[in-house]
Amino acid sequence: MDWRRDGPSWPHHDRSRFVSADGQRWFVQQWPAPTPGAPELLLLHGTGASSHSWRDLAPLLAQHAGVTAVDLPGHGFSAPAHGDGATLPGMACGLRALLGAMGAAPSVLVGHSAGAAIAVRMALDGVAGVRAIVSLNGALLPLHGLAGRLFLPLAKLLALNPVVPRLFAWRAADPAALKRLIESTGSTLDATGQALYRRLVTDPAHVAGALAMMARWDLQALQAALPRLATPLHLVVGEQDRTVPPSNSERVQQLLPATTTTRLRRLPGLGHLAHEERPPAVAALLLRLLQEAHAPAP
Repeated sequence: MDWRRDGPSWPHHDRSRFVSADGQRWFVQQWPAPTPGAPELLLLHGTGASSHSWRDLAPLLAQHAGVTAVDLPGHGFSAPAHGDGATLPGMACGLRALLGAMGAAPSVLVGHSAGAAIAVRMALDGVAGVRAIVSLNGALLPLHGLAGRLFLPLAKLLALNPVVPRLFAWRAADPAALKRLIESTGSTLDATGQALYRRLVTDPAHVAGALAMMARWDLQALQAALPRLATPLHLVVGEQDRTVPPSNSERVQQLLPATTTTRLRRLPGLGHLAHEERPPAVAALLLRLLQEAHAPAP
């Protein structure tokens, strides 16, 4: 994505800036804390999306907390990852460097889909000050069966072919193809949401960034590490999610240690992009969880 071309009409242009940290150039959107001492949230989108997915939710949260949303490496306006920056540990490490460069210290990490995996990895790696993680339709476990065995090799093969991103972007320019792609998540988006995704998925550089992330993603190691997670984890699932089976969250709960606080909350009638479908309802839930995270110890 080209900021000079696409930036002027991008959601929350006035909240946007670029920050460099440890050799990575990040696109960041920020809403300052409404009052001194208010909690801080970090919002992490999923594979193939960008910070635009928080466009309606972030301002609602910002009435009660400071909010930071970022484009992951190779996504949206952030520069492509370098080195191991497209891996799960690499993204978690890069985000810690970004927070340090900005002087930000979020107390709650909110991750959608693959963004939830990054949030969990950050907590496992010891990012300071995090009181809770909220997983929105989190992709925290490897795929089952044949699909799981084929996914990584296929993603690596596609990522290595420089023609693939252009072919995908060309195909996604067909409105019917994009409509089918969004519907496959179990979600229904308004015209604005569809138009923003169209701008993303018809950009070959963005597609290449998403493929690079998928090709280097390893959830086996994260699954093995879940029994060590001490940070409270709130699992929020859309019951109509067709991308990440809602039953995965129940499996995640079983892997967590008995000492870790975890709750599962279901969103009836919503799919994988629940936070874009019904921002007020998701905001109300997140604000309750934020209040719980900052409640005085009994």
